[in-house]
Amino acid sequence: MRITDKMNELQPDDDRTIMPAQAGTSGTIVASTQKQSDSDSNALPAGALLGEFEILRVIGIGGFGIVYLANDHSLQRKIALKEYMPSSLAERSSQSQVTVRSERHAETFQAGMRSFINEARLLAQFDHPSLLKVYRFWEANGTAYMAMPFYEGLTLSQTLRGRTTPPDEAWLKALLAPLLDALETIHAEQCFHRDISPDNIMMLADDKPLLLDFGAARRAIGDMAQAFTVILKPGYAPIEQYADVATMQQGPWTDIYALASVVHFAITGRAPVPSVARMISDPLVPLSQTAVGRYSDTFLNAIDRALSVRPEERPQSIAELRSILGLQSAMQYRTASKSVQKEPQIPETIPKVVNVAPKKSLASVIAISVILVLVVAAGGVFLMTGDITPPLSPPSVQMESKLPTNAQTTVAPPIPDAPQPPVAVQIDPIKTLEQIFRFRNRDHAVSVSLDKPQVRIGKDRLQFSVGSSKPGYVYLLMVGTDRSQFWLLFPNSIDSNNSIAAGKRLALPRSNWRMDAAGPPGTDQFVVIVSESPRDFSDAGIRPNEPFAEFPLTATTQPGLDTNETIPVFAGKAKCSAGQKSSCSESFGAAMFSIEEIQGL
Repeated sequence: MRITDKMNELQPDDDRTIMPAQAGTSGTIVASTQKQSDSDSNALPAGALLGEFEILRVIGIGGFGIVYLANDHSLQRKIALKEYMPSSLAERSSQSQVTVRSERHAETFQAGMRSFINEARLLAQFDHPSLLKVYRFWEANGTAYMAMPFYEGLTLSQTLRGRTTPPDEAWLKALLAPLLDALETIHAEQCFHRDISPDNIMMLADDKPLLLDFGAARRAIGDMAQAFTVILKPGYAPIEQYADVATMQQGPWTDIYALASVVHFAITGRAPVPSVARMISDPLVPLSQTAVGRYSDTFLNAIDRALSVRPEERPQSIAELRSILGLQSAMQYRTASKSVQKEPQIPETIPKVVNVAPKKSLASVIAISVILVLVVAAGGVFLMTGDITPPLSPPSVQMESKLPTNAQTTVAPPIPDAPQPPVAVQIDPIKTLEQIFRFRNRDHAVSVSLDKPQVRIGKDRLQFSVGSSKPGYVYLLMVGTDRSQFWLLFPNSIDSNNSIAAGKRLALPRSNWRMDAAGPPGTDQFVVIVSESPRDFSDAGIRPNEPFAEFPLTATTQPGLDTNETIPVFAGKAKCSAGQKSSCSESFGAAMFSIEEIQGL
């Protein structure tokens, strides 16, 4: 997938999505104001609504998709919204509906759409700063959509062409470190990019790289129809991608070759000789000869080995490549090169919460039995098994006024002005979830895999799994479709074992509780936290609403709760014992995701 690209580099059957652009003075790519051409006739018009998303304008068109700038009215932010639209197979028959041009293309169109959805589902699992993020994806109007952040920047190809001299080794290592971490993340899930090139790496602010274009839709259609050929980038595709034979399997070494080709381009200004031309008599001169003296021997020899034509002669894993490069992980590299540098603190904008009278307990309006039905946040029915005791009402708070008295005086001393009671303000729970997510440790990767991103009310369950790059404790926060309640769903009084091992996945809900879609229609928003230490949410005014816990949506600022904490109060605080102070960490990883509830069919 691509949000931005160079207009003149699009090929007829290429699925890369381009953004008509001009170089802005800020160094980013900005949208052109040119008139929409006839080739854009399949695009949705400005003002079209897709759920909570409102189309603002087209920002890119490719052979297999259209990317729009859209306004997310639910979370009040701009996003990039990609629509599956293979222009040679389908057209927009009405204002929104997409139809296949000919019945003979129907199977190919459906295969491409399945791959589009699979690509979105794959990317939605990962939360890494160098991987494209997918907020959510769904099917509608005869096609499929995915919502992503709106990224702005130059491609690595554009960045390098704008330099007067090749980058030095330190710059290349700073580029490789996060890319290697991102590839290691997807390789752990047996996923391989297969299309790495300087045009598929975007340089964001501070030269941070973002890996683009997994290209699943193009490959699937290429396999099914002779009219669409698999597009390989000469110089960047290893020999095993030119033929699908058992003796040349693809794997991590496939991406390693392509990434080494990117480094070759950065050093020499050109891609390596295509791998098919290197099979019999290899004309490629090693970098250890052409770039000797400008880079360390260790670095050049590692890139030369990664560029080996035969797959078995290359490093077989990202860890092995990182080792022979003498490169640390992205987190270690940043620490070594910049010492310890904290991210800029975002001012605390969420008022601290004090106890207020809770809403009527959900447990008070249902019968307690072996199976309990709880309507939570009007966004899902939770069926719980086990013995549950209704929550106790919190004790009321009484304030006693003691005024000074004096029997011998006839005039009472002046009474100081009574302090004004704090003003209650309403919390925006969605912004609260976003703030928690912003304060995550970006070096602690947390991923979520959804069983169904869209569930039918009264028919489907909400089910997903959580993965973490580090061991810790899992906490699940939810805001339901009507935004009226804010819940801590996990751990709960029935399922309190919330530990997770590094590299393992935790399926939620577990067998002793479940979540069923109950409506009304809309989107349930979640944040999952994986904390190195157990967390305490009492400062956020959390209260039991069995079997879960609930945050009040009305808050006040009062002494003791209005401090300038780095971590939002709703993310909880690490619970540290007296003997744990040196090993107890406030750090946590997080992932934000959503599940849409629709009317059952």
